[in-house]
Amino acid sequence: MENFKFNAYTEILFGRDQIDNLPKSLAVYGKNVLLTYGGGSIKKNGIYTKVMDLLKGFNVVELAGIEPNPKIESVREGVRLCREHQIDVILAVGGGSTIDCSKVIGAAYYYEGDAWDIVTTPSLIDKVLPIITILTIAATGSEMNKNAVITNMQTNEKLGTASTNMIPQTSILNPEYMFTLPAIQTAAGTADIMSHVLENYFQKTEGAFVQDKISEGLLKTCIKYCPIAIKEPDNYEARANLMWASSLALNGLCGCGKGGSWTCHPIEHELSAYYDITHGVGLAIITPSWMRYILSDQTVDKFVEYAVNVWGLSPMEDKFKLANQAINKTEEFFISCGIPSTLTELGIDASKFDFMAEKAVKFGYLKYAYVGLEPADVRTILENCL
Repeated sequence: MENFKFNAYTEILFGRDQIDNLPKSLAVYGKNVLLTYGGGSIKKNGIYTKVMDLLKGFNVVELAGIEPNPKIESVREGVRLCREHQIDVILAVGGGSTIDCSKVIGAAYYYEGDAWDIVTTPSLIDKVLPIITILTIAATGSEMNKNAVITNMQTNEKLGTASTNMIPQTSILNPEYMFTLPAIQTAAGTADIMSHVLENYFQKTEGAFVQDKISEGLLKTCIKYCPIAIKEPDNYEARANLMWASSLALNGLCGCGKGGSWTCHPIEHELSAYYDITHGVGLAIITPSWMRYILSDQTVDKFVEYAVNVWGLSPMEDKFKLANQAINKTEEFFISCGIPSTLTELGIDASKFDFMAEKAVKFGYLKYAYVGLEPADVRTILENCL
């Protein structure tokens, strides 16, 4: 296990009626609030009305319509509103896209140049406006971490940025807020959670036993509760476990003490940058293809561990057969949740694979991943997804 610094200071208010604490949480920072949200679902399910009732003593400015893959234009508009109205605190109500956008707004508020600069160069991030979140989907873990991903459609780039100063101060997690999610969003969100865990689980670092046991538990949680949540959307137990798994998957617990670059996320970011697809759907398609591509004498033992401890498969003498059974189980699980299994189903062909492969290796540092990849490797993985 490598040396590490673990920092997850977000105050989590988990469960029913925790939103009643919102005024107290916001008041610490001031009265001028930027309320950010996405396409309007919070108005249909009543969360917006509840929030506005609680904020009657505050000066609220709204930034609505934040995209599923948040765009740099939304960040720039948010920064403009913050400066014009002297915003003290940002309240992000929604999923990872809204929270990611809000984080970069908060960071760009203190940056004199263009907001895209702090996406491409995270070291430019200094002070950040305080962020409070109300989570409505289990997926990205953005409610408890330092990360954000922003898309620039003009340059066909979808890049991650990060700063410990962007970690939300308080996050309100009420599983009831996920009752109205469409099945595909529940499935895609779960695929995202699992991918976060798998990216850290499959790393070269040895001896991180605690982290791997946490990872296996989170994966088994997703496998157990996603089908229940899809079948019974208002099942509180299922929603609660998925919501908490989302936070724990990417708050640093699974990755601390481990080194190396991620693989599937950088590849999927290129797909989203060019085709604006749902992030979790892309990950669910890429992951089994990547697993099959990297299976070798050097990686098979880790896949055996994954097969036995996550999928409950019985050990066998043929390790490769067992590993492939686990990979098949992974793919079958995503399909059973209603996620497409090929890029062709999403209307994606191979015409841009060369560009995407080059950029994935460059921006994702894929040479330093669990199994180092060159552009030709990434292209093959993508071709196998067709």
